[in-house]
Amino acid sequence: MHEMSITQGIIDLCLEHAGGRRVRSLDVEIGELSSVVPEAIEFCFEACSQDTSLEGARLVIIRVPGTGQCQECGRETPLTELYGSCRHCGGNRVTIVTGEEMRVREIEVDD
Repeated sequence: MHEMSITQGIIDLCLEHAGGRRVRSLDVEIGELSSVVPEAIEFCFEACSQDTSLEGARLVIIRVPGTGQCQECGRETPLTELYGSCRHCGGNRVTIVTGEEMRVREIEVDD
């Protein structure tokens, strides 16, 4: 389960930026095309945050939909898989625009 190491990385990053303060909440963006399972991150978060300043913090996962730019018709198209085709013209030369994200967007800490 690579989500455990991803979750530990999220926690390490938050601890570094919190500067010893208690973390109240964090917002994490996860793209639909990222191969990361949001529910697994939620499950791992409780275990990985124990005995840290993130214990009890509220984890908010923001799912970023996949979109691509069709190189044939030039239109933006929704994507549900990495190698999707354009829903407008059927072309298969689509460059991913969003959906591969995996980042901590915001952390809220005590003063």
